Amino acid sequence: MVDADQTFVIVGGGLAGAKAAETLRAEGFSGRVILICDERDHPYERPPLSKGYLLGKEERDTVFVHEPAWYAQNDVELHLGQTVDRIDRAAKTVRFGDDGTLVHYDKLLLATGAEPRRLDIPGTDLAGVHHLRRLAHAERLKGVLAALGRDNGHLVIAGAGWIGLEVAAAARTYGAEVTVIDHGPTPLHGVLGPELGNVFAQLHQEHGVRFHFGVQLTEIVGQDGMVLAARTDDGEEHPAHDVLAAIGAAPRIGLAEAAGLEIADRAYGGGIVADERLRTSDPDIFVAGDVASFPHALFDTRLRVEHWANALNGGPAAARSMLGQDVTYDRMPYFFTDQYDLGMEYSGWAPPGSYDEVVIRGDAGKREFIAFWLKEGRVLAGMNVNVWDVTEDIQKLVRSAEPVNTEALADPKTPLDSLLP
Repeated sequence: MVDADQTFVIVGGGLAGAKAAETLRAEGFSGRVILICDERDHPYERPPLSKGYLLGKEERDTVFVHEPAWYAQNDVELHLGQTVDRIDRAAKTVRFGDDGTLVHYDKLLLATGAEPRRLDIPGTDLAGVHHLRRLAHAERLKGVLAALGRDNGHLVIAGAGWIGLEVAAAARTYGAEVTVIDHGPTPLHGVLGPELGNVFAQLHQEHGVRFHFGVQLTEIVGQDGMVLAARTDDGEEHPAHDVLAAIGAAPRIGLAEAAGLEIADRAYGGGIVADERLRTSDPDIFVAGDVASFPHALFDTRLRVEHWANALNGGPAAARSMLGQDVTYDRMPYFFTDQYDLGMEYSGWAPPGSYDEVVIRGDAGKREFIAFWLKEGRVLAGMNVNVWDVTEDIQKLVRSAEPVNTEALADPKTPLDSLLP
């Protein structure tokens, strides 16, 4: 039986929002739980959109966080295809954008996620220009890749980040011709730096992907509404039947910003500022997932993390915080990828400029290794490539914040747990 004395509203129907609703019920909250999702699909997980589902290895139903019946069974009021266009912090209401309905909240969770950055060049209105963020995008792109593979078509991908590379791998698996264009010197340069970016460049080149580094797209050329080619600022023209814009994502902060909530500086990834409890500058409003900017004591900085594990863990943490529990959100940043026969997990935080040494344990040439990023002998992050069951030890090394013997760290014969203080 729902107790209507308290109402908790969640804006954002992704993994973070759905797991927050689940946690509220699991923790015994008996008030109203209202979950507002601007998509018409039930809350789903995003990794399959560029991995298993896009490749046709996973069925559509496997992406959903819960069975559709779960929401009614757990008295979660799910509003699909609804947008929220205003928060009134004084009245403690949110307003639906479609019909102006006002919904009162006692506690509010913003899990509004991120949206793909757009190419600001001529030709982006052509039919063959794509983004990949939502299930509908993946459904469309899946058909496009299959057709390109069948017809020996060309896909140009703007951006050599995780989404760009995963789609490149999927496209080549379907048989499409692929060119990846990026302004950096290597793939994933902003995440892995030059030392490890080349591992992914070689992987994709072996599978027939062409890279064009150090340039940017300037125009997508078309005829009769269809894509014909993509031009770069060095004067090159690349044949294309379709173009994927994979140049990153921006946190969806508009609603929070209009409500006067504190927004993080772009140097810290932007996002909605939260404390270690995932509470915003308004004590009755909380935040989780891609849009959350939270302090991480271990790395002595504010982080905004756009990965599945952050949504998976951040939603429940925010829910417990809404319930008044003592919460400190300090989960280790973690993400994974699958490309061709390469599987990888990354734990920690080590952007270029934050480390002074990279230690390789294993054989990078065979793509069976662990890479460690260190600062003054301390492990900041670790990436295991086709080496499994080591994530826990890697995360313990990062959390220890103690210098390690780098020769032992590089030696596969030395157990990782023996390096822990």
